[in-house]
Amino acid sequence: MIRFSALLLAFSVSFLRAEQPNVVILLADDLGYKDIGCYGGPVKTPALDALAANGTRFETFYSGCAVCSPSRASLLTGRHHIRAGVYSWISDDRQQSHLLEREVTIAELLKDQGYSTAHVGKWHLGLPTEKYDKPTPAEHGFDYWFATWNNANPSHRNPNNFIRNGEAVGELEGYACQIVVDEAIDWLDDRDETTKPFFLNVWFHEPHQRIAAPDTIVSEYGELTDQAAIYSGTIDNTDRAIARLVAKLEAMDVLNDTLIVYMSDNGSYREERTGGLRGKKGGNWEGGIRVPGIFHWPGKIKKGQVRQEPGGIVDVLPTLCGLLGIDAPADRPIDGSDLTPLLVGKETFKRHQPFFWHLQRSNPIVAMRSGDYSLVAERDYEMSLHNMFEEEWIPLIKSGRYKNFQLFDLSKDPGQENDIAASEPERTERLKKELYRINSSIMADGEDWHLRD
Repeated sequence: MIRFSALLLAFSVSFLRAEQPNVVILLADDLGYKDIGCYGGPVKTPALDALAANGTRFETFYSGCAVCSPSRASLLTGRHHIRAGVYSWISDDRQQSHLLEREVTIAELLKDQGYSTAHVGKWHLGLPTEKYDKPTPAEHGFDYWFATWNNANPSHRNPNNFIRNGEAVGELEGYACQIVVDEAIDWLDDRDETTKPFFLNVWFHEPHQRIAAPDTIVSEYGELTDQAAIYSGTIDNTDRAIARLVAKLEAMDVLNDTLIVYMSDNGSYREERTGGLRGKKGGNWEGGIRVPGIFHWPGKIKKGQVRQEPGGIVDVLPTLCGLLGIDAPADRPIDGSDLTPLLVGKETFKRHQPFFWHLQRSNPIVAMRSGDYSLVAERDYEMSLHNMFEEEWIPLIKSGRYKNFQLFDLSKDPGQENDIAASEPERTERLKKELYRINSSIMADGEDWHLRD
């Protein structure tokens, strides 16, 4: 009887794993579309290349925004970042802005399904300061967190600004990506309820400035003082950290029961790393918003597949819901679409809403992708802009209109060199109406931070 009970328990755990895979999200910071090996980039990334070869890689994948905080908000919620309260990158000391507690995150959805949840790495969605009492990752569904406000300070080497569950850690020896994976592995080892599936949110700092990587790695790409070589070294070092995490999952015998998603929060700040696309980080041209996108889950996601249909960060939450068979929040608009049909090799996918980007400091300020077509526009109002987002801009942002619309056929013109708006007036007008419809819905949900005390 004892032997039968043990077998029944083992079967139950195995069945739970099969139906509730572990989930690992890997997010790079400021990584260009053409940085890593499997996208034809110059950096040696065997760990990421293996995930792509044994999973599905999207040839065209989009960030949630051309800068970091908003893109991260879209990733966790499946919603446009303005709906989630994040208009631009967050300065915690100067702004009230943060990811709103009313939002339902991936961590909260999975926690409700019995998952253990942890966030390790950069956060940049708001943390408490002396001036503003903001929620921490714990209020967004994470049982455990180890994070920084924004960048690793003073650089990726020996950072001194990590916080663990609300307590400052102090200076740590090593490089940020390896420190973050060390923390992830420790959390995997120290979990109390090891039979529960886990959600591990791993957000790297590399290759965001200020950059640093071991000399032995940098020297493989150029002189030790060459910023391009150091930039490549940070990506290479991150790939080595990812290899360690994957090896840990293999050692735990859970790799086949783990869904891994990899992407970047926005495009590179280095123009030569955008694959010839127009623009870079901070702008709503393709170079600022196009990033790598890889999904890996052995036996579930089709192996060795390269999808040409665009996917994006905003799709991650609804896609996880589709793959895991759980319901996405039904009481609010979800701007992303479920990519499950594409990941399992079907051809029946239909995006329910075009991609839409808004960033007030970008010119163009808005962009939308519908099918093969990219529509961009400038702001139709005067605005005194500087580097830092000001919450007093919100009324103008929410009521503003757009001008100088340009249309590009990305299937023929991925570099956005040839504006065809004049030769395609009917298509342009139709897409303008769709852009304004989406814009109105998003702005209606936008938080009025300027009215808070």
